[in-house]
Amino acid sequence: MAPVAANVYEVIDLTNPARKPDWLKVRLAHGENYERLKRDVKALDLHTVCQEAMCPNIGECWGAGTATIMILGDTCTRGCHFCNVKTGSPRGEVDWLEPKRVAEAVRDLGWSYLVLTAVDRDDLADGGAAIFASTVRMIHKLSPDAKVECLTGDFAGDLAALDVVLDARPEVLAHNLETVRRLQSTVRDRRATFVQSLGVLDHAKRSGKVRYTKTSLMLGLGESELEVGEAMDAARAVGVDIFTMGQYLQPTKRHLPVVEYVTPEKFERLRRAGVARGFRQVVSSPLSRSSYHAEQAFA
Repeated sequence: MAPVAANVYEVIDLTNPARKPDWLKVRLAHGENYERLKRDVKALDLHTVCQEAMCPNIGECWGAGTATIMILGDTCTRGCHFCNVKTGSPRGEVDWLEPKRVAEAVRDLGWSYLVLTAVDRDDLADGGAAIFASTVRMIHKLSPDAKVECLTGDFAGDLAALDVVLDARPEVLAHNLETVRRLQSTVRDRRATFVQSLGVLDHAKRSGKVRYTKTSLMLGLGESELEVGEAMDAARAVGVDIFTMGQYLQPTKRHLPVVEYVTPEKFERLRRAGVARGFRQVVSSPLSRSSYHAEQAFA
């Protein structure tokens, strides 16, 4: 983010300091509660996607008792062309104390809705499913009223690994399509496909072990509205309940460039198109991210 006025920050892609549209300006998170949470998160040695991705909604979400925690380390075995997470081999390393540490943080910080996400761990036989499951169970044990959303990878199509997560009974199973069908190979790692991702969402819904399933698209990569509509239709066909859309921003020069800054009016038009298709919740705006307003699905 770059400062443009007192307490107002502009969400930018780091490769181009040129001024972005007015709708990509947000107020800097502040306030006593936010500052306290920031200190506590640092002391607990947690990796929040909220902070590391400089999410523009951090103040609003933390104020609502919602946060996104990344587990299973900081090194991803995939190399998607939109993501700035480090790529490499974690060599099978797993912190088995992490579930307890995350659950204690949820309890102590009073979070009522936690999104658990992770890097892809193709180096592990179960893709990290056991850590996901252990973390969900520990959170439910220490904070019985808290709701947990698992935003997982595709587990390389291993539905038995996915079942390990589902058996822990998170309230929401989320897996992102990321982009429309035509752009999959351009945007995502070659090991991720549109069909495989739909299979994850379909299996989760059919299991009956989660209350809702959820997916998300980044816009501004060259997709058409027709293609976004087709992605919505594919998601609804496998029973997806929650659909979110937000603006893609290029993190570094080696990542995909932004093709279009999608206007708020277009995001609203697409939101209405999603609602008309029967999704329980559609979140669609330039600053929306996959976990934005996640807790409102239970309102």
